[in-house]
Amino acid sequence: MGLTHRRHILQNGLWGITVSDWIDISLPVYSGMVVWPGDSEVRVERVMKLENGDPFNLTQCSFTAHTGTHVDAPRHFFAQGAAVDALPLDAMLGPCRVVQIEDPEAVRPRELPVNLQPGDRVLFKTNNSLHYNRLREFVENFVYVSKEAAKALVAAGVRTVGIDYLSVGGFSRDLAETHLILLGAGIWIIEGLDLSNVEPGRYELACLPLRLVGADGAPARAALRKV
Repeated sequence: MGLTHRRHILQNGLWGITVSDWIDISLPVYSGMVVWPGDSEVRVERVMKLENGDPFNLTQCSFTAHTGTHVDAPRHFFAQGAAVDALPLDAMLGPCRVVQIEDPEAVRPRELPVNLQPGDRVLFKTNNSLHYNRLREFVENFVYVSKEAAKALVAAGVRTVGIDYLSVGGFSRDLAETHLILLGAGIWIIEGLDLSNVEPGRYELACLPLRLVGADGAPARAALRKV
């Protein structure tokens, strides 16, 4: 590869796409961040440091598979369900829709797009996105996907569902029901998205969880690009 070609890639990205075309919709992972009640505390700390005379920096991480932005696999609620390492990549790579939800309590069938198609990937932007990054404690009354909406999504043949808080099911209502409906139909779930800087519309989604063998979920890095 010639110098001119390398310079073009550095300036414009592969295929002429710049880094700024992508919107990072992942939550930062750091010690003490908000987690689901009962989950282990997140710890991200350097255990080897150059300034201490160590030959390199080394970070040690301790957190559950459902920390921050993460993917739920069917095994999360089904003993014999597919684990996260069985994820078909095209469930998390490709066109998607960001849908604005106005209901302050839950995603309900009346706000679902009427033209959902089999294989669609749908991310719900709710009131959670208005305050999530400012939160220091877990909020129980977050907007969730109602079991009725979950059934409608299954009937439409949707492939992937995402939401902007730590669970698609509510804390006090429809927690297990919504998960069981979606995961039982083979729908993959992305939770903990940061959609605060994303307008409703059509995008290209790139979201890849860690390939944790046999796990019920895994942290992920997610991004959107407008189409």
